[in-house]
Amino acid sequence: MAAIFQAQHVVSGDTQAFTVRPGADPAPDVLGVAAQHFLTGLHRGFESERAVRLGVRRERQALFDSGVLPDWRADTRDIRDGDWRVAAIPGPLLDRRVEITGPTDPKTVINALNSGACVYMADFEDSTAPTWSNLVLGQRTLRDAVAGTLEYRAPQTGKQYTLRKTGEKPATLMVRPRGWHLDEAHVAVDGEPMSASLFDLGLFLFLNGRRLADAGNGPFVYLPKIESMEEAALWESVLTHCEEWLQLEHGSIKATVLIETLPAAFEMHEILHALRARVVGLNCGRWDYIFSYLKTFRAHPSRVLPDRSQVTMTQPFLRAYSELLIQACHRRGAHAMGGMAAQIPIASSAGANEAALARVRADKEREVAAGHDGTWVAHPGLIALARDIFDRGMPGPHQQHVARLDVDVTRDQLIEPCTGSITRAGFEGNIEVCVRYLAAWLAGMGCVPIHHLMEDAATAEIARAQLWQWLHHGSLSLDDSTPIDFPMFDLSLNGVAQALALHVDLPGREHLAVAVQRLDDLTRAEQLADFLTLAAYPCIVTADRTLSKNPLEQLHPVRGDPPGQPTIGM
Repeated sequence: MAAIFQAQHVVSGDTQAFTVRPGADPAPDVLGVAAQHFLTGLHRGFESERAVRLGVRRERQALFDSGVLPDWRADTRDIRDGDWRVAAIPGPLLDRRVEITGPTDPKTVINALNSGACVYMADFEDSTAPTWSNLVLGQRTLRDAVAGTLEYRAPQTGKQYTLRKTGEKPATLMVRPRGWHLDEAHVAVDGEPMSASLFDLGLFLFLNGRRLADAGNGPFVYLPKIESMEEAALWESVLTHCEEWLQLEHGSIKATVLIETLPAAFEMHEILHALRARVVGLNCGRWDYIFSYLKTFRAHPSRVLPDRSQVTMTQPFLRAYSELLIQACHRRGAHAMGGMAAQIPIASSAGANEAALARVRADKEREVAAGHDGTWVAHPGLIALARDIFDRGMPGPHQQHVARLDVDVTRDQLIEPCTGSITRAGFEGNIEVCVRYLAAWLAGMGCVPIHHLMEDAATAEIARAQLWQWLHHGSLSLDDSTPIDFPMFDLSLNGVAQALALHVDLPGREHLAVAVQRLDDLTRAEQLADFLTLAAYPCIVTADRTLSKNPLEQLHPVRGDPPGQPTIGM
């Protein structure tokens, strides 16, 4: 890896090995000398502890694989039982009844800030494919948005997009970096790839932290895929370091933590405590949470889940998780944010659209009745519906007075799988969403409309983890008694791939063969891979994209190793 990074820069008299991959845009407007110095300090200060935390993750997963079950920690009982509260929530984050999320391209950022939502979470993680051009464009876009100068003209239509200058208040900006497990392979410090978390959030804070603080509007961040209080404490150290460097008051950077891993569900109080000077809430990241359940119990045949369409928030183990989050947050003075509605309005069918909206309505009514202080939507067309439901069910800015003292969740309730069936439609649907999402992701799209749902990496992770689980635990059948085995998988994968190749407007169609092969490799692997995006990331990094423009010429039966299979250099 070190040989890739060649040029060196001299910063403040220090010869530092901050390097950008040859051939990549050096982006001097966002990665100037001072920014490089700042990012170098983050890497040198916190990379070793990040490595320790990732090692602990691997050790804990090995315990789970051996049969150990997650549980509350005995060594942190005093934190859970203690009488403490987090710091006061600042004005811009008191009312978060509707939040919209999405990638960081100019059009999306302008539309989201103008949408009428309370908060816009600009997402460098699951809804942004980590191409270097996407990451650099995202940083430029957010810099200009914070400065109030962002404009965009659509090249195909000529439509002009601008931030509102008057009238309704724009959505409050929050930013989500990538998780601790990911590297940023386009950048190295001292010959090592930089943490994607430190790169994303560090650069955003360097470019915008002072301006946001002076305006009394942040900086505000979302922290993803945390698994323990120690990982939260690492973020606390990083954010404190950033405040000191930028000369911000301690606690200025406010954070909301996504509880989207099963281990974190057992450490909600501990995570809040580790970040108590700045944390303002926890969020039910339910799609990644389901994926984490599958991954945590990858070696447990007794914890197989049914079709993902049947794994809804009304299932007991997910209801227990969301109600426990509400109780923990409100006890500590933090907001309890609800989950995502991924539906996209369906203009082509009034009936189908109303059915989709009915599902959103029921989900949001459940959330507000349970005590959540706000919710997520993926499309501006759902904001009015969600706002109306929370306005009626939550007339104040939040409902932290709803203590949920009735909630008494046991360890077994949090980990007990739900019952249901595995259908042919569910099996083939998992294959389709994996292939379609991964093909689009390889083409630089991290947020993809599939069957009137706005899907990001979390859905693909659930789908491919379920395929692995169903095929590797044996003796499982579809609800029509068809055995679930690899011959059936081969037939289904090839059928889905051939059908998708016929769609000339399929996002990422030129990457279809690679997506099919990646899914096949991941599904056949002896052990469930930790992350789909981690396994496929080298395909994003490489500059070798010599693929045929006709995906039908690339597709082949996935078993074996036929000649002529196009590959992307790793």
